Formats: sequence, C-alpha cells, structure tokens
Amino acid sequence: MSNEATPPTAATDNYDVMIVGLGPVGKLLAIQLGRAGHRVLIADRKTEGYPLPRAVTHDFEFARILQSIGLAPDTIPEITEPYDDMYVWRNADRESLVEVDWSGIGSSGWYNTYFFSQPALEDRMEAVLLALPTVTVLRGWSAEVIADDDVVSTTLSNLATAEELLVTSRYLVGADGANSTVRRWAGIDWHDMGFFYDWLVVDVIPDPSLEFPHVAIQTCDIARPATMVPGGPGRRRWEFMRLPHETIESLNKTERAWELLEPFGIRPENSELERHSVYTFQAGWATSWRKRHVLLAGDAAHLMPPFAGQGLGAGLRDVMNLFWKLGAVLDGHAAESILDTYETERLTHIREFIDFSISLGRVICITDPAEAAERDERMIAELAKGHAPPAPPAPLLGPGLHLPDGGQLSPQAAIRFDGSTARFDDLYSGSILMLAQAELFELVTAEATDALRDRGVTVVALSGEHPAVITIGEVDGTYAAWLDQLNAESVLIRPDFYTFGASAGTETSAMILAFSNQLGVASLEARA
Repeated sequence: MSNEATPPTAATDNYDVMIVGLGPVGKLLAIQLGRAGHRVLIADRKTEGYPLPRAVTHDFEFARILQSIGLAPDTIPEITEPYDDMYVWRNADRESLVEVDWSGIGSSGWYNTYFFSQPALEDRMEAVLLALPTVTVLRGWSAEVIADDDVVSTTLSNLATAEELLVTSRYLVGADGANSTVRRWAGIDWHDMGFFYDWLVVDVIPDPSLEFPHVAIQTCDIARPATMVPGGPGRRRWEFMRLPHETIESLNKTERAWELLEPFGIRPENSELERHSVYTFQAGWATSWRKRHVLLAGDAAHLMPPFAGQGLGAGLRDVMNLFWKLGAVLDGHAAESILDTYETERLTHIREFIDFSISLGRVICITDPAEAAERDERMIAELAKGHAPPAPPAPLLGPGLHLPDGGQLSPQAAIRFDGSTARFDDLYSGSILMLAQAELFELVTAEATDALRDRGVTVVALSGEHPAVITIGEVDGTYAAWLDQLNAESVLIRPDFYTFGASAGTETSAMILAFSNQLGVASLEARA
C-alpha cells in the first residue's frame, strides 16, 4: 500500500522525517508531522497491518490524543467504549485484595478508562494517514540505515521485488517495536530490569447472549494467576500466566486455550477464539533515545508489563512530546538541541510507570503458597482499613523544556462556542497562553508580544476583552479552578498539552521570554 501523492523515485529522494514502523506509534507521528505539512516517509516490512488484538485499554490522555487527530472516542463507539467501573484484584477465594477506581471523567475531558479494538483503531488511523498529501506509506519494504551525516541515508528494499531505493531524511525515527532494528543500528544499549514472566493472551468474541462480570479482574491465584477484562466492543480478553512446570509450547496451543476458558463458560459452540499467543512480559528502556538525527519511540524505546494498561499509551505520549519539537526544528523555529529534552522529559515518566507496573506484577505473579498467604493477609487488612489503593503516577514530565513549576498535563474543558459548547482542543491547538482576564495582556511587553507571534502562540482568556486576545466562555469553571490551584493568573501550554509554566500577571512576559529562549535560535541553514 502506498500513498502515491509523493512516491519516492529510484534516485535519491529527500524527506524531512523517515519513520520505520507502521504501528500506532509510527502512524500517529506521521499523522502529526504530515498535518503540519512536513514530508514524511513511513515504511514497514509487513505488507498489511497486524489484524489481531494487542493492547486493549487506554486512558483519558490517550483519548485526548485520538481527539487531536479527529478520532475522538465518542466518534468511534464501534472501536472504543468507556469503562466506568472498578479494577478489582482478588485472591483464589474471590476475596478482594485491592480495588482501583477506574470510573469517572479524567482531567482531559474523557473517561479515565476505555477498552478498545487495536486493529480497528489502526485501520482508522491509517485512513487518516493515507489522506495526507505530504506522507508516503510503503508496506513490504525493509529499511537499512547506512549513514547519519548531515542527513540520514537509508536503503529501502522491496521484499517482494528486490527493488531498492536510496532515500535521505533530516531525521529518522525508529518506531519499529521491541526488537528495533533502528535501535540496533544506532548502537543504543538496553537497560533491562530483569522482570520476565510468560503469559498466554487469549482474545475472544463471545456470543452476545453470554454475560460476564463487567469489572476488570485480576485473579491472584497461585494455581493460575489470570486476568479477565473487556476487549473493546463485543470482545473479551483473558490472560493466563505460565506456571513453572509448563513450557511455552504446551501453553500456546488452541486446545489449551479452550481448556483454560472452559470455567468461564467460553466454548467453541458459543464463542470465536480470535487469537492466542504467549507473550513475555518484561521491563526496560533504551539507554539513549537520540543519537544525532536518529530517534526512538514507543516499544523501541521502552517496555513495561501490562498490569497498569499504559504500554501503548506511553508510546503515544512519546509522539506528542516529539512531534512538535521536531516540527519546530524543521520549520526553523527552534534549535536542534531541544530534541535532547525529548528523552529527559519522557524517560522520567516512563520509569515511574515501569516501576508501578512491576509493583502490580509482583502482586499477581506469585506461585509460592506462603508468599501468597502473606500477601493476601496484608492486602485484605489494608483494604479493610480503607487504605487507598496504589495510584498510577501523575503524568509529570522530567527535566526539560519547561519551568520548574511546569511539566504537568493541562486539563481540557468544555467552552461555549457559536451558541453551543465544544471541547477546548477542538477549537484551539498548538501553543496556548491562557490568561485569567484578557486585560492582563496589557502587562505583556512588546518583546514578549513579538515572541508570542514568532512562536505561533495563541492567546486566550477566561473573561474580559482585549483586541489581541480570544475570550472563551467556560461552562463549568474548570480552567478558573485550575489557575487558582496553580496560584497563577497565566499559564503557557505546549502543543503536547503539557504546561511550560504558570505565573502571576506581572510575570507573564518573563514566562513568555523564557519559553522563547528555551526553544533557542535555529541555524540560518534550517531557516532557509
């Protein structure tokens, strides 16, 4: 499959960015860059998208990211559905060990939790991708990086015809999964956390007449640690840990999958076994995410166990952090050095989620009776005392392109628009300066005003009037409450929805200039 708008030629062809890997991470990056008008080539060895489920859950920030490319969850209900309930961990006697509240609406204006069909979502993402005139999609081509000088030179080989193309790009991004060839070519090492467990993952399309407990359940049973969760509209997922005496080969058999599903009432006559596969849940990260013009994203950069449901979401967060920085450099609006903040900002968050996922895995991946008994007694006592369950890490960035009080995810709220209401992001995107009152713009210096213009920052206010400011009408006071929480009258929000900083009205100009200075000055060559 190829987008023929800008096909590569037999001679050297030049792109702004080449992406290796047509999974959701690579697709999202190509979409975001392509929508900004950058020339992108995205290639994958596979001739077709992976047709079977992998990730099945996502959170409110993931939903907001989908919204940013025109795939908001409420527009694709056949693909993703909200989960407004608890996430329950119980022992072999069905006693609750911990109950995590996955219900309600998150700060991004979407439900905290969704379950979805990844193949269907990827199909929709690919449709968006193929509609972009500056993006070329090549399936069935392998990529071999041969040089990283002023540009990256890559040889593409058609696996069916043996045709070869030499392409150059200013940057190359490896979004090619856990066994990344780009990572190996770049000579980037892997930090392994030494956390390995084999699990059989089974996806089922049950007859609609069958009923299951709606809640997502982790069963901490030494006889067979297991997971049962929704799998998106019309689907269910089970996961079964490989026991010490079993081999991967004996567990990864169709008849064994049916045997393990039997206690749940799942049989060949009432359900379709969509797939079964043994995965090794592991944890680790690349020791560097950038070498010169080569960068990594998604599973090529990090892996975590699935118990927090954040693996794919972490990859999409990588893209949101990377795309606007790459775009600013490509447009000549920022220095190339800002790309170094990609790793420092994201790795801090990734390591927190890896640690959190491992801690959950150590609760369930227990097969020793004495250890399990101690766990059950301790956790049941904590639950009885009303102790709050372990919360996932807050989505905070590590050190990078923000002030010390920045680096937090901004909320998204409904605002009034044209006699109705709309979500903020649907009306305003890119960098945003949000003011408590429009009149505060009078305090912004001429130098800072020029910086806002040069950096493409949109200025909005919650109230008041000023000719250089867009006044928005809040529906429920979310933004006013947020500014109060920040003890600020202005906040600068980056294109990835994270804050650069917050300030009093009198300090707004200093914050704007700090943002502009941190972006730096691009080279004259980049501006040309």
